[in-house]
Amino acid sequence: YALLALLKTGDVVVKSTIPWAAVAGVVAAAIAVPIIEEAFFRGLVLGILLRDCRPAIAAVITSALYSVIHFLKAPARTNEAVTWASGFRSLAHAFVQFTNPVLVLSGFATLFLVGLILADARLRTASLWLPSGLHSGWILVSGIVSKLTKQNRDMLPLLGNNMLFGLLPLGLGLLTWALVIVLFPRANRESR
Repeated sequence: YALLALLKTGDVVVKSTIPWAAVAGVVAAAIAVPIIEEAFFRGLVLGILLRDCRPAIAAVITSALYSVIHFLKAPARTNEAVTWASGFRSLAHAFVQFTNPVLVLSGFATLFLVGLILADARLRTASLWLPSGLHSGWILVSGIVSKLTKQNRDMLPLLGNNMLFGLLPLGLGLLTWALVIVLFPRANRESR
């Protein structure tokens, strides 16, 4: 409904041509990325943390790590020669997004929420299938929407320059979490 409302207002418009190669790339990412990331973050990292931490603490730590790693930005390719300082420049560039408070609040908050939802889905089902499916669906929908539409203006705080930033993605994340909670109630397990 949110996308339909944005289309109706003219803030977002459908592109006249479909970039099939870009759409194929999104589909490939929606298959590969969740397999890798869910196995690492919700499988390995969360699994190790659950050995010594309460589930809620383990989920928060895993989500913080997930959001920080996703928030880091690789430098754009340049024609600059590689020198002894190239690694330091690259490392400094990775943290450049942290200098923009609006970007940090909107992007980091959404990524942290996504990490919590995926960790909670893993804890509720004791499986990686639900978090992998959610992750895949989010990549597919946000990727397809971003490839097939364009924004006529920057709409922060409602929606940033991609589907990760702003209040709209945060709200959709909360709605998804509510559905996970309703559809997958926690089993009566002993709490630590």
